[in-house]
Amino acid sequence: MAVLNEKSKEKTSETPVKGGLRIEISDGQLIPERGDNALFSSWNIAFFGALALLIILPIVKPDPYWTILTFIPDGVLVTFEVTVISILLSLVVGLFVGLGRISRNILINRIATVYVEIIRGIPLLVQLFYIYFALGGILRLSPFISAITAMTICYGAYMAEIFRAGLQSIPRGQFEAALALGLSRGQAIRKIILPQTIKIILPPVGNEFIAMLKDSSLVSILAVSDLLRRAREYSSTTFEYFEAFTVVALVYLLLTLFFSKLVGILEERLDNRDSKKN
Repeated sequence: MAVLNEKSKEKTSETPVKGGLRIEISDGQLIPERGDNALFSSWNIAFFGALALLIILPIVKPDPYWTILTFIPDGVLVTFEVTVISILLSLVVGLFVGLGRISRNILINRIATVYVEIIRGIPLLVQLFYIYFALGGILRLSPFISAITAMTICYGAYMAEIFRAGLQSIPRGQFEAALALGLSRGQAIRKIILPQTIKIILPPVGNEFIAMLKDSSLVSILAVSDLLRRAREYSSTTFEYFEAFTVVALVYLLLTLFFSKLVGILEERLDNRDSKKN
């Protein structure tokens, strides 16, 4: 039975159940909307809390925290390079493999599907070892190139599934209508399908970027001087493991929160742009 709650003016429904109890369902807001800019939002508390701690620690105890902070900037830069290059390359791989996954050509479809199934079934750490120690010995790959290659191949498979789901979410009628208007298949995909797909896949792609940023710490096993490797180098000579990894954890937290915020802002701007068009 649907009624109007006089106090909240929200439409509610009442469902009688055994024992005289009733369950009331309202249209009230249950999940915070994206773009919540409240001063004490969860993101603000986490980001500025971590930033404050990273600033206060070197002030209260310069040795070793200030020494650590001056020791790791090169590692932050390498972590950033590995992550950004790998995510860009994996997007390209994911796009082509995703198109292969929905291709009507059986051979292309099977190759794309086998790639996804195999790569997703092997841990990233094993892929790093294999490309560096097995293929790297034959192809003479440097640790940095091996790390980017392994992360691109691994995350390319996950990106392919994201692209496949995004492409399949667009009604096929739009593709057929574009062909009927005289566009080629490539033009229809590039001008009609992909722009809509990008908006749909942006949130999962953002999540994969954050996951890749954290997984980039695995490349330290290949002697790539990323953030984690620099912290290990410092702590192995000073034995100040707690301090070094406290700083590393805070830096990783700040980086992931920063990039998650960027993804959220990008999503919001795309929504606003579509709202203005409508």
